[in-house]
Amino acid sequence: MAATLQDMLLAPETKPQVVADCESLVNNELSGMSGISGTAVKLAYKTVRTFSEGHILFMLETLLPEMADELQPYWADFNDAGGGSFGDYLVKHEDEVSEALLSITDERGRNSERPLIVKAYNTVRGSAGKHVKAALPQVGALVQKYA
Repeated sequence: MAATLQDMLLAPETKPQVVADCESLVNNELSGMSGISGTAVKLAYKTVRTFSEGHILFMLETLLPEMADELQPYWADFNDAGGGSFGDYLVKHEDEVSEALLSITDERGRNSERPLIVKAYNTVRGSAGKHVKAALPQVGALVQKYA
């Protein structure tokens, strides 16, 4: 049986580098954002970092297993179809992939007891799909790096 994304991304020797790469991906995506929605995302990110400095890194570590689970069916289908670029594959399925990934953060938001974090998230949630879709090529490349 082929290794799952959980096996590949969460192995003790791999996970710290995956989390670091995820943080770099987030920072790179943020630096490229512009316009009103980009400004809102940057402000929300800055707010979270200001009031809870380690929260972003903590959330990346916490959400990675769930993200791997949500991406697993796409990874399996991608491999069954013969491979290529996982980023390209994700882009072809961007609507369902972005909603699958956002369902994780939506659930976290609903269950959070940190009003400031929830407010920051809710401020940017309306445009989040667009930003997640834009990052899918990089997400796919990150996953493939560890495959």
